Amino acid sequence: MADEETLHAQFTLPTAVTFGDGCSALAGESARDLGGTRALVVTDKGVQEAGLVEGVLAALDTASLSAVVFDAVEPNPRDTTVLAARELARGEACDVLVAVGGGSVIDAAKTVGLLLTSGGEIAAYDFTLDEPRPIERPITPLVAVPTTAGTGSEVTFWAVVTDTRRRDKLGLGGPLLAPRDALVDPELTVTLPPRLTAFTGLDALTHAVEAYTTPAAGPLSDLLALHAVALVGRNLRHAVNDGKDSAARRDMSLASLLAGAAFTNADVGAVHCISEVVGGLYDLPHGLICGMYLPTLAEFNLDAAQERYASVASALGADVIELPAGKAAEAAVAALRTLTHDLGMPRPSQAGVRAADHAAIAARCAATIAGYAVPKPLTEADFMAVLQKADH
Repeated sequence: MADEETLHAQFTLPTAVTFGDGCSALAGESARDLGGTRALVVTDKGVQEAGLVEGVLAALDTASLSAVVFDAVEPNPRDTTVLAARELARGEACDVLVAVGGGSVIDAAKTVGLLLTSGGEIAAYDFTLDEPRPIERPITPLVAVPTTAGTGSEVTFWAVVTDTRRRDKLGLGGPLLAPRDALVDPELTVTLPPRLTAFTGLDALTHAVEAYTTPAAGPLSDLLALHAVALVGRNLRHAVNDGKDSAARRDMSLASLLAGAAFTNADVGAVHCISEVVGGLYDLPHGLICGMYLPTLAEFNLDAAQERYASVASALGADVIELPAGKAAEAAVAALRTLTHDLGMPRPSQAGVRAADHAAIAARCAATIAGYAVPKPLTEADFMAVLQKADH
């Protein structure tokens, strides 16, 4: 299905990945092998209260590394929080970072590492700027230990931070922003509540679908993205309904990892464009926003990528073998709507997205969509129509 141009697509994965139950116990060994002597453990209060940091601290101690914990990261990390973590790292002379948490925690740690080695203002690195400051030096060595199955941030070289003054999301990116090591331990996701399991799983699904349907997709990202779609389709409902289903948790962790590796090379599309704008305005969970808008934007894109959406439908379990491409593609939208419905996703207005803000959201999305790889261009009017349709 890839054309001649996409067959020459590059694929980069700067992060060394260890996957499997219990592998978070390698955090101390990993941090020591990266040259660390004192670690800043970046996390949030929910992860701390769930007891997930204790094992990592024990692993660091066993490896003879001292550590200090910063646990103030929010669900959408703020620039002020990143600055506070940076100051703690400086004051404690930390030379290695260990992120224990979801995408927000890992993104915050990446940005802390960037500021420690390159300095400057966070906003200067925002890739939506005409001339963002390039990331030219490796960040402080970072070991990522994800506790959710959604963002894939442990293997991406992107980070999103909220600009508290502008109430907008800043996007930072470049291969040098990637964690050095990722320890993907599915056992750490067992305590994640059903609601957050659903949100993070839909984030992983959105990464996979957008990575697969973008014109920037390549052969390797295709393999990872489509397998991730299939894993989510088979396992997300089980993980939400029975959080102790170890097989479902393991497959969702793998889906998140694969989708992260796929989209960091192939890019994401309009769902993420909307999510960054809506998330910055309302401070809603990223995966929730993705789940609310993914089916509607898939429907918008159908005529530009019919065969690819037909493959998405098949990966989600729809029987499309004898259907023409157009009908098979429509089956993907139906499968996505059924999944989000089964997981209890609200309509945007029920989540607090006001119709009165649609025009401003559409204008902001239209101004930033050029930074995303989309199957089909969107105008301000297109975004307005998507915002309205997603609410019905």
